[in-house]
Amino acid sequence: MDKSIPEITLNDGLTLPVIGLGTYKLRGNDGVHSILSAIDMGYRLIDSAYNYENEGTVGEAVRRSSVAREKLKITSKLPGRYQTYGRAVATIQESLFRANLDYYDLYLIHWPNPKQDIYVEAWEALIDAKKWGLIRSIGVCNFLPEHIERLEKETGVKPSLNQIELHPLFNQAPQRKWHEENNITTESWSPIARANEVLQNDTIQQIADHHNKSISQIILRWHYQLGAIAIPKSSSPARQLENISIFDFSLDEIEMSIISGLTRPYGRINNQDPAVYEEF
Repeated sequence: MDKSIPEITLNDGLTLPVIGLGTYKLRGNDGVHSILSAIDMGYRLIDSAYNYENEGTVGEAVRRSSVAREKLKITSKLPGRYQTYGRAVATIQESLFRANLDYYDLYLIHWPNPKQDIYVEAWEALIDAKKWGLIRSIGVCNFLPEHIERLEKETGVKPSLNQIELHPLFNQAPQRKWHEENNITTESWSPIARANEVLQNDTIQQIADHHNKSISQIILRWHYQLGAIAIPKSSSPARQLENISIFDFSLDEIEMSIISGLTRPYGRINNQDPAVYEEF
């Protein structure tokens, strides 16, 4: 099945589907089958990370898939412990070796780790890796505006994308506005939130009933209409199909505002504040 998913063009010209597959905890042969199922459903964006310890699983799914490599967009991320320039370069190469890929379409710095204060070094490694053809587009995860401003000031290169925690309980309105003003694409991790709370929300359920859709579909449509790329994780073929079946309806302004209004000042799932959080 090939369901057409709309695409977004990043500031460096790379295009990405507006929905991808998150792969956290998808490992081994079961993980390969889950990713293959998603590709068969029409997914073309696959999100991984060095710290997920599944780049090999993703690469194996790419090799087994009947879809040509150039039609897939594969993402991975640099962990916090390897942010010095030399370690970052070696880790990017190791990421490719693990996946047995010639290049990543998108490679991100996973967290800024501000106490370490070497994320600019890591960024310089990503810039060079792109020049060498190892990466097509470079971006960041969980970076605050001041972190991104420093990257651009010190290197002259702006990230194409910032992957941030974003869901109805934490709508990130100021950060999203800043991204839009600075031509940086927003990508949402944990777009449906990991807690069951949002999937049992009566307010969203009423909107879902009105459109004859599931709560997950309503939330993913909300992300799409915000202009954000969502990367929900699912190993279930039925849920995978459900998650990309959101392009035959739309939410009106009131519905969008109602969902956005569920946000909380401290709505992060695990209280991982990029201003202080340090990834290993």
